[in-house]
Amino acid sequence: MPTEVQEETFTLEDLLVGLKELHRLILWNDDFNTFDHVIFCMMKYLDYTENQAEKIAWKVHNGGKCAILEGSFTEVEVYRKILQQEGLTVSVE
Repeated sequence: MPTEVQEETFTLEDLLVGLKELHRLILWNDDFNTFDHVIFCMMKYLDYTENQAEKIAWKVHNGGKCAILEGSFTEVEVYRKILQQEGLTVSVE
């Protein structure tokens, strides 16, 4: 029995609305990154103050995850790649 494939079409307006959607970069707790490393990365790459970065580290430690950046998919994807190269566990939602 052949599989039916439904083709989807999008207008330029649909695509532009999709580009405007906000995505979130999520930092996840793991068993190998230290508080100091997380704080360093938040300050170096995302321009958080030391106090803000410490709060993020504690939130991730206690809650398992924390949204650390919100923006277009392209923007958060760039930071996801950078932070992954630093060994942090991050994802885009």
